[in-house]
Amino acid sequence: MDAFVSRKKRRLSQSRAEASAGPSEASCISNPDSSGEDSTDIKIAILLSLFPNLKQENLLDILVSCDGSVEAASSLLSSQDSTSPTPFKKRAAPSSTLGVQTSLSPHILTKAKDGSLTTLSETFIRRKPLSTKKGQTLHLYSPGDIAAYTPCTIIHNFLPPEEANVLLVELLDESKHFSRYEFQLFNRTVQSPHSASVYVSTPEEYRQQTSEYTYGGTYRSNVREATPQLRSISRKVQRVVNEEIQKRIREVYPDGKKLKYQSPKEWRPNAAFVNCYDGPAESVGYHSDELTYLGPHPVIGSLSLGVEREFRVRRVIPRDDEEDAGEIATEEKQSPPSKAINEQKSSSRVRADLQGQISIHLPHNSLLIMHAEMQEEWKHAIVPAQTISPHPISGNRRINITYRWYRDTLHPRYTPRCLCGQHAILRCAQRKQETRGRYMWMCYAGYQPGKEGCSFFRWAEFDDDGNPVWTHKQNEEDVAPALANFAASQ
Repeated sequence: MDAFVSRKKRRLSQSRAEASAGPSEASCISNPDSSGEDSTDIKIAILLSLFPNLKQENLLDILVSCDGSVEAASSLLSSQDSTSPTPFKKRAAPSSTLGVQTSLSPHILTKAKDGSLTTLSETFIRRKPLSTKKGQTLHLYSPGDIAAYTPCTIIHNFLPPEEANVLLVELLDESKHFSRYEFQLFNRTVQSPHSASVYVSTPEEYRQQTSEYTYGGTYRSNVREATPQLRSISRKVQRVVNEEIQKRIREVYPDGKKLKYQSPKEWRPNAAFVNCYDGPAESVGYHSDELTYLGPHPVIGSLSLGVEREFRVRRVIPRDDEEDAGEIATEEKQSPPSKAINEQKSSSRVRADLQGQISIHLPHNSLLIMHAEMQEEWKHAIVPAQTISPHPISGNRRINITYRWYRDTLHPRYTPRCLCGQHAILRCAQRKQETRGRYMWMCYAGYQPGKEGCSFFRWAEFDDDGNPVWTHKQNEEDVAPALANFAASQ
């Protein structure tokens, strides 16, 4: 065995000497490209031959920490192996809990520039954000990596297994009543590629949701009252989300302070969108969630149940900075209406391809928290899958609950109406560098089937806590009722 290892190390040294500059962190966990550098699969295969007792995913973590250098990873693992009497001891997972991929990064020490020893998880946090490569997808699995490189936190095995299964069964039964919302795109009416329903607490709130609140400029008829389990787990969701918000403020945000426009109040879920993805083809394209009632820098708690799917995120690059932005815009304008939808999809793919994307795997019973910078600076999607592994309860279906906090100050009785009489929606400017980060009220009627939009546009003004600064005086006698907190409405 020693001779075999020596031969492997000699081969490794030769191949590294012949290779060009080492790969970035992105290439370590991306699809291999044509740069001539060994692919990730080859590197992992070499490490597996040297350390056959370690799992492939754990070796991937080490490879990433060593900037893609197999030689450095091998040296680190060898030194760890020689100093630990029982290195990398495998622990059996509890039989009642579905296994998830974990990271060795919190358990392995690395040497910092000053000579001190630090854990890999601390090293991840100190690193600069990943620069994803053109046309590549980075697959992140461990919670530490996801928190370090994206505006998200993931918690695996969030609920006790039996409680998660009961909730899944309850919502699978509810999904019989879900519907696909329709919207207008380039004079064509299209349906969402998955089904969904909105959930609130009381019959009065049901009335408000169907007659006052709009989504994408239209009223929703498919609104339902929160189920017993949906209410029950909201207490834990609320507690954990608030803990993670404070943790991110302390450890990630500048000077340990909340972001501008982020609410300092406790996050309280008072509405939920429940989505059903029935089979691998059902999906949702890249988007940012509508801010009309959430306000600036919202936080969303998203609980996944059933089949595991990929949640992909990518940074929003202003068109000013994109290499082909001018060409994309020109092509969109010149395309005939019959080709407009395909052109839009194509341009979206081109923009995503320019920067690459990050994939976060969402197994059953995992809570993903999208933090305050997510909707303004990133877009997210659930992409179609080639194949999926059926879940023992849900089969090919995935249920997703997105708990949201609608701000009292953004009730539709207060928000502006556009020139055509429709409710204006709130969006964040993302495309141009000079206006990036500003909020705007605009007409969205053009996306409603059979309607045309108007030219209404107004910049939105907010105080530092994200409360709107209205230019008109509100009628004190017409105070809008606040939506009830799910946890408090039991």
